[in-house]
Amino acid sequence: MTYVNGFVVPVPTANREVYRQFAERAAAVFKEHGALKVVECWGDEVPEGKVTSFPMAIKRKDDETVVFSWVVWPSHQSRDEGMKAVMTDPRLQPDKNPIPFDGQRLIYGGFEVIVDA
Repeated sequence: MTYVNGFVVPVPTANREVYRQFAERAAAVFKEHGALKVVECWGDEVPEGKVTSFPMAIKRKDDETVVFSWVVWPSHQSRDEGMKAVMTDPRLQPDKNPIPFDGQRLIYGGFEVIVDA
């Protein structure tokens, strides 16, 4: 069964196009290192919660938009190998592909797929 890495990050709204370009470059690298699919979603209807929410979790500021993304891998093992390669790939180092958001507020996790309908 496939394995998924999920990400939620606040991106300055003014950086939408910069982020899209960053994500396209990163997606190509992820796929080269074994990812099956990379999806990047720009927040459109992401309400503030009273107890918890995406905006609260990432401490979104007024001039930021929530971005939700995921990477699909063939397996947990392929993710481990692929992510190791992605993180050391020179094309994704900050001097080559600057990160257009506050990485300290990025939320991520790995997930086993239990239903794929």
